[in-house]
Amino acid sequence: MLETLATHLKNKLPFVAYRKPNAILTNVIFQHDDLLHKVSDFTESGFVFAPFDATEKAILIPFEDIQQITISDISIPEATIVSEHISAKAHQKHIKLVAKGVETIQNSEIEKIVLSHKEEVVTEKDPLVLFQQLLATYKTAFVYIWYHPKVGMWLGATPETLVKSKGSTFTTMSLAGTRKLEKDIVVSWDQKEIDEQQIVTDYIVNRLQNVTSNINITKAETHQAGSIVHLRSMISGRISSSVNIGDIITTLHPTPAICGFPTQEAKSFILKEEGYNRTFYTGYLGELNMREENSRNRNRKNQENSAYRTVRTNSELYVNLRCMELNGRKAILYIGGGIVKDSNPESEWQETLAKSQIMKRVL
Repeated sequence: MLETLATHLKNKLPFVAYRKPNAILTNVIFQHDDLLHKVSDFTESGFVFAPFDATEKAILIPFEDIQQITISDISIPEATIVSEHISAKAHQKHIKLVAKGVETIQNSEIEKIVLSHKEEVVTEKDPLVLFQQLLATYKTAFVYIWYHPKVGMWLGATPETLVKSKGSTFTTMSLAGTRKLEKDIVVSWDQKEIDEQQIVTDYIVNRLQNVTSNINITKAETHQAGSIVHLRSMISGRISSSVNIGDIITTLHPTPAICGFPTQEAKSFILKEEGYNRTFYTGYLGELNMREENSRNRNRKNQENSAYRTVRTNSELYVNLRCMELNGRKAILYIGGGIVKDSNPESEWQETLAKSQIMKRVL
């Protein structure tokens, strides 16, 4: 199957291959022309790839040729850590950006801003080899390789769900706070990190009140994502009959975990001050409106009419974090972190360096 993917790539035809968290099989969707499909009203069915800026339309690879395969692992040494030379200019630029973010938060109604930067790394590795290594290294993440000749190629291993829906039920998560994983040491979260995660939880729940019901929230717990850990709460409930998955998506995206709070004010700061276009970093991706058929036995006495089918649509979307864009031999890494009123610029810079190792380990 990897040979088929390689041929599809050589022929410059769109495809996406992805494995869900803790799954064994990898799903592959092939598109047999180079048309650029876009989402218009979220009634479409396919694999969606959406940008950070929700004013721009998401791209769709339709569910026309779907296959499930097992891809053999290509492991990398467990202790591998990449030490790239980071320029003093990049360091100072991010420190200055974070300091300005902290000052803005302290002097406005904004409570949190997620600020990021990008870094370029040269790699000689084949994209499909990188994908195999991501699969082998990050079993609990949503791992993918996505390609469209009119857009480009992206790979990632994201720990964060935007939303999952099965029929009329949904699940999402509140994820914030970041620590480097240390062996045999129990994580003890400080108040800044607890408050940051609670901001995300409260925002998501408040936003969902208008389009869902029966909301349930779990206690915040430590969640491992590769070599780092986060604070995570799960949020679930029922989708109101008058709304569809598109209403849930537009209600949630962008979340405080990747933008800030209040959303519009934080987003305005990002677009004005961050200094580059995030494109698909901190957007979302995954299955949109995948059909599922169930057969049930309605009347055992009447075997001719006993079976009937119910059809529901399921969606499973993830936030595009821990990702890279490939452009020839150049890998562009995107790394960010949440800023609140007590954030320390140098500590935030160190946090982004820790996060960058997730992608650098396979590069």
